Amino acid sequence: MVLDGPGRPLRLERRPRPLPGPGQLLLAVTVCGVCRTDLHVRDGDLADPHLPLVLGHEVVAVVRGLGPGAGRVPLGTRVGVPWLGWTCGVCPRCRAGRENLCVSARFTGYTVDGGFAEWMVADERFVLPLPAELGDSEAAPLLCAGLIGYRAWRLAGEAARIGLYGFGASAHLIAQVARHHGQAVLAFTRPGDLAGQAFARECGAEWAGASDEAPPEPLDAAIIFAPAGELVPRALAAVAPGGTVVCAGIHMSDIPRFPYRLLWGERTVRSVANLTRRDGEELLALAPRIPVRVHTTDIDLVAADHALGRLRAGVEGALVLRVGTDPGAG
Repeated sequence: MVLDGPGRPLRLERRPRPLPGPGQLLLAVTVCGVCRTDLHVRDGDLADPHLPLVLGHEVVAVVRGLGPGAGRVPLGTRVGVPWLGWTCGVCPRCRAGRENLCVSARFTGYTVDGGFAEWMVADERFVLPLPAELGDSEAAPLLCAGLIGYRAWRLAGEAARIGLYGFGASAHLIAQVARHHGQAVLAFTRPGDLAGQAFARECGAEWAGASDEAPPEPLDAAIIFAPAGELVPRALAAVAPGGTVVCAGIHMSDIPRFPYRLLWGERTVRSVANLTRRDGEELLALAPRIPVRVHTTDIDLVAADHALGRLRAGVEGALVLRVGTDPGAG
């Protein structure tokens, strides 16, 4: 499914099977999650995508070919392909373990083709072996919704009470991680979204309300998953002195002006950018131990554009595209 330009609908295209280059793997895709970042790329919120582009960066696939020099990952291995697809490895940020900030980084389904396709190639250093306990559809949302949420959760710091603004794919996973670590979870949804609030409580939230409501008690930290800048002042008003507000999206509307008193008291606002391979290794080891319950709705690959529309309207849990049924064929 190919994107020709911002705002254009995805279209089905027949292409030759790609050839893996040096250090790359040929992957037969089984499923691919649908992420809000895919929607941002389609809408033109993120500049300069590789066009024409195959979206998709929550990819579950099986290794079916090796490029020259590849061999770290054996043929037949089931792997996940996340957003971070390549880094230089030599810049100061890479050397400091902050590869998520590499200025030369390449991103799956944005600057290189992703997983809304039956076949793709990926750098073998940046794929993640998947635990056997996770089925394909369960594993896919963990590869971005889970990983970005996990990184945001870690950056939120020690928090007895954590608020999650926007209860979609990321929040429903991280709510379970937070509860596993003994934290109280409070969920904030669109005003009037009673079904979303009920879903949040099913996922472990002890309180759920609208994003324009104040929580029953001050929060120690808040994570904003919704791409709405107006939530930043609301979250600052909800956290106690010393609290942290983490903006977890790659794109957010402008943050409105707000009085200094909301920031005063050593409150912190910070963002999350991309992910590291270490984030992936940690979350994929943790998820089966909790165990994280992943709520998914499966959709056929050819309906990818429809799936993006559903995501815009808001869904409970995550959407996953069914791509291939026999990864060993051919």
